[in-house]
Amino acid sequence: MSGQNAAWEFTAQMSVCEGRWRLYVALMNTIERWPDYWFTRTVPTFTDRMRALLVLGFEPVPGAEWEWTEDSETPDDPASPVVLIAAIRVRSWSGVSV
Repeated sequence: MSGQNAAWEFTAQMSVCEGRWRLYVALMNTIERWPDYWFTRTVPTFTDRMRALLVLGFEPVPGAEWEWTEDSETPDDPASPVVLIAAIRVRSWSGVSV
């Protein structure tokens, strides 16, 4: 990170784990614990996701949008249940409201 105003960018991901949606920020190339947030709602709304990011100290990178991908619980098994994963690029929260 160069300069005081520069923000690290990371990827926040959300998926279902143990029957609940979990949002976490992948802090690659660090030794820090990945911050996470467990939702109580069945399917978190856009607003729920944005609030969770703020609670974790992050905000979306300007222009970033949630992207959804499909994976499987068991790789290489076409009969395996589908796992949905949402991802968005984030940065440390600047503290400035828009």
